[in-house]
Amino acid sequence: MKDNKLYMIGNAHLDPVWLWQWQEGFQEAKATFRSALDRMTESEDFIFTSSSAAMYEWIENNEPKMFAEIKKRVQEGRWNIVGGWWIQPDCNIPNGESFVRQGLYGQHYFKEKFGVTAKVGYNVDSFGHNGMLPQILKKSGMDYYVMMRPMPNEKGLPSRLFMWESDDGSQVMTFRIMYEYLSWGKDLENHVRRCLGEFKEPLNELMLFYGVGNHGGGPTKENIESIRRMNEDPSLPKLEFATPDAYFKEMESKNLKLPVVHDDLQHHASGCYAAHSGIKHWNRKAENRLMAAEKYSVLASWITGQPYPAEFKQAWKNVLFNQFHDILAGTSLESAYEDAMYLYGEAMAIADRSLNYAVQSLSWNINIEQDVTMKPIVVFNPHAWESRVNVELEVGGIKPTTVLLDDKGNPVPFQTVQSQASANGRFRLSFMAELPSMGYRVYKLVADSASQKPVGEPIQASDLVMENKRFRLEFDKETGYIKSLHDKIVDHEVFKGDGAKPIVLDDNSDTWSHDVLHFNQKAGTFKAKKVFRVEHGPVKSVIRVVSEYGSSKLVQDFTMYADRDQIDVQVMVDWRESFKMLKLVFPVNVIFSKQTYEIPYGTIEREHNGEEEPGLTWIDYSGVTRKGNIMYGLSLMNDAKYSYSIHNQDMALTVLRSPIYAHHVPYEPDPNGEYSFIDQGIQRFSYSLLPHEGTWEQAGTVKRAAELNCKPIAVIESFHAGELAQSDSYVNVSRDNIVVSAIKKAEDNEDLIIRVYETNKSATSAEIELPRWKRVIKADFKPCEIKTFRVPKNPELPIKETNMLEWDVE
Repeated sequence: MKDNKLYMIGNAHLDPVWLWQWQEGFQEAKATFRSALDRMTESEDFIFTSSSAAMYEWIENNEPKMFAEIKKRVQEGRWNIVGGWWIQPDCNIPNGESFVRQGLYGQHYFKEKFGVTAKVGYNVDSFGHNGMLPQILKKSGMDYYVMMRPMPNEKGLPSRLFMWESDDGSQVMTFRIMYEYLSWGKDLENHVRRCLGEFKEPLNELMLFYGVGNHGGGPTKENIESIRRMNEDPSLPKLEFATPDAYFKEMESKNLKLPVVHDDLQHHASGCYAAHSGIKHWNRKAENRLMAAEKYSVLASWITGQPYPAEFKQAWKNVLFNQFHDILAGTSLESAYEDAMYLYGEAMAIADRSLNYAVQSLSWNINIEQDVTMKPIVVFNPHAWESRVNVELEVGGIKPTTVLLDDKGNPVPFQTVQSQASANGRFRLSFMAELPSMGYRVYKLVADSASQKPVGEPIQASDLVMENKRFRLEFDKETGYIKSLHDKIVDHEVFKGDGAKPIVLDDNSDTWSHDVLHFNQKAGTFKAKKVFRVEHGPVKSVIRVVSEYGSSKLVQDFTMYADRDQIDVQVMVDWRESFKMLKLVFPVNVIFSKQTYEIPYGTIEREHNGEEEPGLTWIDYSGVTRKGNIMYGLSLMNDAKYSYSIHNQDMALTVLRSPIYAHHVPYEPDPNGEYSFIDQGIQRFSYSLLPHEGTWEQAGTVKRAAELNCKPIAVIESFHAGELAQSDSYVNVSRDNIVVSAIKKAEDNEDLIIRVYETNKSATSAEIELPRWKRVIKADFKPCEIKTFRVPKNPELPIKETNMLEWDVE
């Protein structure tokens, strides 16, 4: 057996939050790191491996002497830093930019404090891994990856060691941990012996992870002594204190022909994608607010000199910490979600304040003519494409003779909808804004116009039917379900049966839904109490469906626009059930179907087998119509949810599930006990239906979903002189499948960082233009490639491509 070798990886997996709050995790991080340092003093050959910059920052801020000891051990090579991320996050739910920031802030921290960067990506306890991670890891300085879940019973893989590949062709050498990432604190012989059958030619060397974990602890004296004892046993492999870095370098040197896995790594704990609606919604909002705030903050700093906020880094650290796999997954203590709410709240407050400083700095410098009868409204587009979107804001002083004009003096259709204030003299203005790419336009609300009259005609709308030029939408009065959604242009019925059907399912699984892949035990459905029209005007009409099930209430406001091929739905759920799940089901009427899910900075196609699947802001079901044999599909987009299922033709959005907080099998709840159940009470979110001829790529689903999630910013201004025009654009892209996702200030100077990615799995050449500064970025993209560019503030210096750490590409 001595021809085989086990690289013994001493580690201490520490969940900073799980069945305890972060304050307890904080203390345990100190205790665990102290223990590891003590083992090093006792044993000169002992090596410790650890990840997660957030916990090192805790030590730095609270125990600087210990931090200095860790620095010394890192320099000696006996304390091995892996991961390179701020925390070990959920690897499905955060958006693509959040994964980039995990590496940006994690690797910069390790480089600044220890003079090293991690080479090994490390997410040993995350519940699944999205298929774009190889590219993100590679472009964040990590060539290797360690994971454990899904385990062999959850996903078959060709080898313990394999090359994991993303759609752009990036590969990272990946190791799936055997059995567990931890051990008990005593003799390790059983832990070693169960791995003997894992040696498969040509892999005669494997990693074995040991050390007390989850609540921290790390390797014990008895662990270390047993390793030394077993090394004397000829029936056991050679055991060597080692690091993942050393293992991967050795494997790389052997030039093994490793199998390639081109897929995401799922499934484990499928219930996590829907557990705790609050944490999911806060995460989505915080990501989008921060990204919008960064864009306009850096543009304002270049245009008006508005200072770029240093506190963005703290805001992102808050978000990244909350993306820890037991927090964002919804599997922690109830009290932990109060802590998470505070961190998200601070992040969103920073984003809101910074965004307001930026847009008002710009709007104050717009040249707006003096007219006491006119109220200027400046609308900013946070996206780098021309955008036509519904804008709503609270205003005062609207009269029957009021008109809305654009910056050229052309009348714009508008209407007033129900104000958020129950008071006289306040109105909520609604209109469709035509916005320049990554820019703004001034609209003018004129109280009394002698020359202009309000424009626009309402669509046909009654209590049960709405109809515009493209669609006819009809509701069933008894059930409240969509009875028909007919595409008049291609003469096609979008749904094969009732649409937007709220189905309640029995769900007796624990918080994770361990070993559950399908939720299909129907308990009942919500039934309509009222279906009626609540808004009607030249911009939009709205039909409200109020439904009930048990003690719960569901309100859906379906919006149809005069000239938009998208149906927006505002949802309010007042949920009072336990051990139940709520899905909204849409039976899509096509054959030869293909099902596509958005994942971080990419997409993936999956089977329609009914399994609960993670996805970001949209999924799509496309195929061929039986009548006419044309390509047709439906994109389902939302601003708060991450869990979906598609069974045959039934495409479903999982709205919520209500297990007991932090319930982990095999614990059996006392039938007479009192427990706190997740997702009780009121929540609100939005979803949109985008029926489309052709494919989701042709329908522009990626951009429509982004517009739903990151809305335009409207500022009520006053008239004043200024140097800026009443309409302008700061970033343009020449190709529709190339999307600008992030614009920020560089970490090290005043340069501008632009992140761009390809959306359609198509190799593309594109130009990204910054017209105000007469700068153009020309770039070739592989399918699904993410590129990062540095634009120097000095116009004499060239634009450079960097990696995701904002360091030059070698």
